[in-house]
Amino acid sequence: MTLDLRIFTEPQQGATYDDLLKVAQATEELGFSAFFRSDHYLTMGGDGLPGPTDAWTTLAGLARETKTLRLGTLVTSATFRHPGVLAIQVAQVDQMSGGRVELGLGAGWFAEEHAAYGIPFPAKRFGLLEEQLEVVTGLWGTPLGERYSFSGEHYTLTDSPALPKPTQDRVPVIVGGSGPKRTPALAARFATEYNQAFPAFGDIAPRIDVVNQSLKEAGRDPETLTHSAALVLAVGRDEAEFERRAAAIGREPAELREHGVAGTVAEAVDRLAQVRADGIERVYLQVLDLHDLDHLELVAREVAPRL
Repeated sequence: MTLDLRIFTEPQQGATYDDLLKVAQATEELGFSAFFRSDHYLTMGGDGLPGPTDAWTTLAGLARETKTLRLGTLVTSATFRHPGVLAIQVAQVDQMSGGRVELGLGAGWFAEEHAAYGIPFPAKRFGLLEEQLEVVTGLWGTPLGERYSFSGEHYTLTDSPALPKPTQDRVPVIVGGSGPKRTPALAARFATEYNQAFPAFGDIAPRIDVVNQSLKEAGRDPETLTHSAALVLAVGRDEAEFERRAAAIGREPAELREHGVAGTVAEAVDRLAQVRADGIERVYLQVLDLHDLDHLELVAREVAPRL
């Protein structure tokens, strides 16, 4: 099984659209399959200058400035947008890209960014996420000429024309989380992909087993769901280059080796081979230094071919 490698960025830590464009174009030129970004409005350390960029505004721009690269969020927060608005935004960006968009959707967790920008942050958000998934996929799945209505605890839609439609027959939907029952059940209902975000390596295979069991209980073939993981990236041609990259993102080399795709090229290959053996089919490589494009080239030229 070929391991699908994607690039995943955290622009809230400090990046302009032009910075992201350079990374996305390098991602495409180097042969990675996708460029993903987080959906956050506040830095999680540092000054965050020049400030946040909006995820779907960014992806709309990239949709017109790339040709083959898949584009998406890991993950959009259900607290940020009404599901009707989100369905329109994603469908439009999918049209703009010629059918290359994927939607990662989560409940949201970062209370401070909500406070900073006046966004409501309810204590209980799983219900929001569940209804958003139902509404967004329901709008997209409503046949042309028909109407869509929904009445839930959080959202009510009445006689919607359910437009616009995405270019893709089905926009891939990514769900993730570590809950033992509710999140796997949600993935079984709505997702094309289940993502483990920065998991402990020993937890990967057991988690896949839990999700696959939920699929079976829902009467769904486990083969219809892609299993992925997001892991921090820090690789060097030698130990000195690795340590320089670790320092550039403010992380300790030993900690990176324990939790990420990190170390020398050989170590990175071994780590990725391990997660593939555990059942992961796709890895989102979290790139934290967006100015180090040589890092991407090293992985594309030296790591990916050995997988």
